[in-house]
Amino acid sequence: MKNILFILSLFLGTLFLQSQEIKPISKIDVLTKVKENNVSIKISKEEFNAAKADYRLTNAVFLPNITASHTGISTTNPLMAFGSKLNQEILTQNDFNPTLLNDPTTTRNFATKIEVQQPLINLDGFYQRKAAKSKMEAMSLKTKRTQDYLVFEVEKAYMQLQLAYKAVEVLEKALETANANQEMANNSFKQGYLQRADILNIEVRVTEVKNQLFAAKSNVQNASNYLSFLMNDKEFVVYKPSEKLTISTLNIDDKSISENRSDIKAMELALKGFEQMNKADKMAFLPRLNAFGSYEMYDDEVFSGDANGYIIGAQLSWDIFQGSKRFGKAQKSKAELEKSKLEYNQYISKSNLELNKVKRQLIDAKNKLELTSLAVEQSKESLRIRKNRFKEGLEKISDLLQAETLFLQKQLEYNQTIFEYNFTQTYLEFLTKE
Repeated sequence: MKNILFILSLFLGTLFLQSQEIKPISKIDVLTKVKENNVSIKISKEEFNAAKADYRLTNAVFLPNITASHTGISTTNPLMAFGSKLNQEILTQNDFNPTLLNDPTTTRNFATKIEVQQPLINLDGFYQRKAAKSKMEAMSLKTKRTQDYLVFEVEKAYMQLQLAYKAVEVLEKALETANANQEMANNSFKQGYLQRADILNIEVRVTEVKNQLFAAKSNVQNASNYLSFLMNDKEFVVYKPSEKLTISTLNIDDKSISENRSDIKAMELALKGFEQMNKADKMAFLPRLNAFGSYEMYDDEVFSGDANGYIIGAQLSWDIFQGSKRFGKAQKSKAELEKSKLEYNQYISKSNLELNKVKRQLIDAKNKLELTSLAVEQSKESLRIRKNRFKEGLEKISDLLQAETLFLQKQLEYNQTIFEYNFTQTYLEFLTKE
């Protein structure tokens, strides 16, 4: 009963996969779609736009602040009433009557006012602007590194899809061989050369290969779905790579970590931003110089202005002491600066550590590739010999199945080693990319 359920599930799963659309795709097509549609890249660009907007906010250090207002009041307040008439230029001798000064009639006043405030010297603002610019440039480099990482991730995902199809190809051939061996064993069993236990062993072998083949086809779907995720493609498609998995080569002798790598450069700019913020906090102890001016129009009717006047001037302001607020802020920015220096040096050291590790992994993968290639040839020859001896009745079925299993394992291991070798080279290129 269990065998029937297993075969049924295998059949339905295979039928399900075959019912899906299989779409050929090249690595170039994947890279193009990822650069156009990937969500991580879009998020990174929006983060840059936010940093760019923060930088534009600092234009206030140079540009004036201009406001316009129109205010209407009705008052019997003695001071406000007298001042309103004075602004409207309608005072008469009678308005100086103490009785009217102390108890004026209702007075209306409408004022139109345009104010301009122009920063002249704002040293802490200048350094805050430099810090915002460093942050914006760092976010631009972060976007570039995000794109580099997605290219690396596409390379990896595409190789995983190639490996999955290679496994399917190997297992389909192994299943054909297992079925042929099963048919040959059945004929030998009918002739009385084999026992029932031998037939059961070979049936188990066929079932194992079918199970592996089903898992390999699932891996094809998993790899396809991940490519769809990278491309932000909502269609339910099984992709087929237009290029097969082959061995690539790379010269590793001259590979090193460059300080011009976008993420390292971004950290350097972030460090520079912390330096500017620390200087800004120190400059906050110095005075500020601002110019100001206003033009005012007054009348007792709305949106009129028979009387007008202006004010211009300059103000030198100095916040001498704000409790310990500025001292604490300066100490905090100094600590953040020192922390950023340590993180930068640690990141460089860790990147070099990772580079040396990957170089060793690449050498190991190359040696493993040579050994697994030899193991494939040896297991293939062993299988051929045992198969011929089995036909002549000189070999047990268990030895033939063991040789067949070993040959399949070595083929899959060889393809996995090609993937590891190519992936390690791709990762090395990602680490050393400027």
